[in-house]
Amino acid sequence: MKVAAAFVTLLGAASAFAPASVARSSAPPCKMAGIDDAFGVSIETGNKCPPLGKWILEDAQPEATKWFQNAEIKHGRIAMVATIGYMVQKFGVHFPLYLGPTGSNAFSPASDSDWLLSSTTGVTFSEIAKAAPLDAIQMVPAAGWLQIFFVAGWFECVAYHRQWNQEGKVPGDYGYDPLGFTKREGGFDSEELTSLRLKEIKNGRVAMMTIAAWVSNDLIPGALPVWHP
Repeated sequence: MKVAAAFVTLLGAASAFAPASVARSSAPPCKMAGIDDAFGVSIETGNKCPPLGKWILEDAQPEATKWFQNAEIKHGRIAMVATIGYMVQKFGVHFPLYLGPTGSNAFSPASDSDWLLSSTTGVTFSEIAKAAPLDAIQMVPAAGWLQIFFVAGWFECVAYHRQWNQEGKVPGDYGYDPLGFTKREGGFDSEELTSLRLKEIKNGRVAMMTIAAWVSNDLIPGALPVWHP
């Protein structure tokens, strides 16, 4: 029952940010062919948009298609980071800093007690380091979640401004390129960057399925009947 309620809540929240829908009609073949040519459609689905995606996008305007492409890329990037973070927490891999005693760094005097993550809850960094991934999430204090939501909201504002106010032509391009990939010869039209963009989308799709499977197995033991971390 709780799972069903959470699922309905997520659907409702997602629909609030979705582009306005229009009445469905039989789309002309040329438009359906255009959907099959959208960037990200690849050999895994026979170089055609999957039936569900085609049904959703059959009457969509180009702006709506771009919205869905941006949503997929952002979800894929978050899932890739989540997959790495989940695996690191599961394996107990952590930086020595913050785990105490505090004499392990040059910025604090030596102490035999662990560093507190939150003085109000009494949770220490070492306790979070030893916890299971889902348990560690529940140990994050309210101030920590506030910081996370603030940064996420700020990034969403930047992404929206980049893609819609500045009319960004490439979904997923939010102006942050510290390694300078887009500044190389040919830019987004180069064969190298086109290949990297497609790999990012595919890796993001795999990561979304992976993190969903890992979390499902932790919540419902046996839900993922294959070896996993």
